[in-house]
Amino acid sequence: MIDGKIKALVNYAVANSLIEEADRTYCINGIISLFGKNDYDASVPAEDGTLVSILDSLCNEAVEMGLIDDGSVSRDLFDTKIMGVLTPRPSSVIKEFRALYAQDPVKATDWYYKLSGDTNYIRRDRIAKILKWQQTGEYGTIDITVNLSKPEKDPKAIAAAKNMPQVGYPKCLLCRECEGYSGRIDFPARQNHRIIPITINDSDWFMQYSPYVYYNEHCIVFNGVHTPMTIDRSVFSKLLEFVTVFPHYFLGSNADLPIVGGSILSHEHFQGGKYEFAMERAPMEKEISFDGFNDVKAGLVKWPMSTIRLQSLNKESLVELADKILLKWRGYSDEDAFIFAETDGTPHNTITPIARRRGELFELDLVLRNNITTDEHPLGVYHPHSELHHIKKENIGLIEVMGLAVLPPRLKDELEALEKAILEKSDLRANSLTQSHADWAESFINNYEFTKENCMDILKAEVGKVFATVLEHAGVYKRDAKGFNAFMRFIESI
Repeated sequence: MIDGKIKALVNYAVANSLIEEADRTYCINGIISLFGKNDYDASVPAEDGTLVSILDSLCNEAVEMGLIDDGSVSRDLFDTKIMGVLTPRPSSVIKEFRALYAQDPVKATDWYYKLSGDTNYIRRDRIAKILKWQQTGEYGTIDITVNLSKPEKDPKAIAAAKNMPQVGYPKCLLCRECEGYSGRIDFPARQNHRIIPITINDSDWFMQYSPYVYYNEHCIVFNGVHTPMTIDRSVFSKLLEFVTVFPHYFLGSNADLPIVGGSILSHEHFQGGKYEFAMERAPMEKEISFDGFNDVKAGLVKWPMSTIRLQSLNKESLVELADKILLKWRGYSDEDAFIFAETDGTPHNTITPIARRRGELFELDLVLRNNITTDEHPLGVYHPHSELHHIKKENIGLIEVMGLAVLPPRLKDELEALEKAILEKSDLRANSLTQSHADWAESFINNYEFTKENCMDILKAEVGKVFATVLEHAGVYKRDAKGFNAFMRFIESI
């Protein structure tokens, strides 16, 4: 039976140009060796099935043979090992990418993105399970997702990870040494992973796609050297250089401080892709200007997080002004607005930058961040406050700054339980799945006539409103007269 599954998988690889027909026997032998077999019957018909079902079936065979246990991690390690046999060598991938790039950068990234899915590095079956909807409100149409492919992370654990000694091989999930790595129980296998070398600021960088693809062509661009995240003048230059080479992609960076930074602060990296976020669609609501930068159009963006937008045909002017703003913000305090550059020697101010093209124009969005904590808000004053943690507790990183909520997987079961409780008019506090949402649900229950047909849609809309509030909490200047005046004090200080 196993020979029919192997034939089906190799047929898939040929059909999707992962291998050529001349590679068939070589790859079959590579796969049978993983099962400890030394024979193969080519006359056995290929089994029907999708890539996922074939791999699942082969993992079942491995479990029955005692090669792996039936845990999800062991199965992932094994099916990735199988796909590694069928994935083109790095040199072949790079050669094809560069040949296509010479024709058109879009052709190159289209091919590379498809390859990443065809090799099962991007597990399309899992991505398809992610819940997605949109919510239209004061800040336009924002994207809401409930992430069913990656566990929720604790902000304190993220902060602690930055200070942990770097040991092991590879040092982290973003290191170039991950390419082809066999993995282990606490580290994913990457035999089917391929990266594209690029040069940024005369140094070695690499591009790959995120295996979780939160949005279309969600790419990660990472430093070839394992070096910590930092936001400085060079970052603005790197982002703008990337969107020069790939003008159809945006690229942004998480901040470099715990709480307001991303989940991996130990390795410098950016995130980009071919997707239009709500932030990009948001207009400038207040034009501003800076002496000596007549070739830069600037303004405050109508967005819940405090954002300065810069546009110019001149990249050097953008880098110069962005650096000027960053340096001023690093040392800026305004007690009336509860903004402190540092406390007890610990810095708090940084920026989340995003670069994109608008035709010939280069554009930088600079989102002001501050990670100060208090007894009332131990996870951060400019972080989702505790009354929102039933929906969102994690750090607000780059993706969410731009208007795409990445909510924890627990919400799927909790929202379904909440829907059932509302329709049955049962006690929300009597169920462990709904009790954390009770106060929130009771705040809007009387505003609607709930039916079986509309209940979940109403809950999703209310979740969208919560996410807008999450972003408002993360904004250092609130969207009222006092906040606007404080924001302008900072602008005038530059």
